[in-house]
Formats: sequence, structure tokens, C-alpha cells
Amino acid sequence: MAQEAAAPEAKAFDGSAKRSQLWLTSGFATYHFQSDKDLNGRNPGVGLEYRLSEDSALTAGRFFNSDRRHSKYAGMYYQPLSYAGVRFGAVFGGFDGYPKMRDGGWFLAAIPTATFEYKRVGVNVAVVPTYKDRLHGGVSVQLKLKLFE
Repeated sequence: MAQEAAAPEAKAFDGSAKRSQLWLTSGFATYHFQSDKDLNGRNPGVGLEYRLSEDSALTAGRFFNSDRRHSKYAGMYYQPLSYAGVRFGAVFGGFDGYPKMRDGGWFLAAIPTATFEYKRVGVNVAVVPTYKDRLHGGVSVQLKLKLFE
């Protein structure tokens, strides 16, 4: 009996297997490092995340930020490291809506992140660095729900 050869698995640009998953993301819950300031730790919002591969995803959304203003974001996760089902890396992207950073206009940032996904649910954890008196650092948690694969 002849065996059929398996078709090669499609690869994403970074060399890992393609995933093609769409996730609905929440806003954030943030614990701020500067707890003496009156910062908003409840950051409701909504976004989308499109997983390209095991270690990369595109993301965009809107949320109510720590300065109590609306912010938009668009970027890309790159998480080449993993341990015990958690991926580690950073999200690279643009953000707006922070009044002391470029007068609320768009700026670029790289934010360390960890991601855990199980079946249809997941969580992103970001460590946002403090930048002078313009951006308030903290640990932010974002929940997500897989819409389709």
C-alpha cells in the first residue's frame, strides 16, 4: 500500500506555523506603579487580535486610559519565547490619547508582554514602563475570547 506524503505546513513570515485566529479583546485592568497618583486602573475597551502564528499577532482597539481619556492602539505582538504554555515577548505599536505625550497624539512604544491561551479564552499581561511624567507605568491585564480559527 502506498502512503501519501503529508503536505508541508504553511509557514508565517517568522518561520513558525500559521495560525489564522481572530480574538476579541477587552480593555485592561491596570495596577499602577505610581499608586500615590489618582490614576484610572479600570480601562474598559474593545479590540481585535489576529494571530498570524505561534509567536506573532496583529492587534488594534480602543480603551479608556489611565488619564481618563480615550486611546486607540494598533500594533504587532512578537513573542518568540515560551515556557509552560505562556508566550513571552513584546507588543510594538502606536498609541494615542495621553495628554502629556505628544499632546494626545500618536506615539510609538514597545511593551513587554506575556500571553496565555486555553481553547477559546486567553489573557495578555503587559508591563508598561513609566516614561517621565508623560506615561504612567503599571501591570495591565487584558482578557480575550477566540471568535474563530
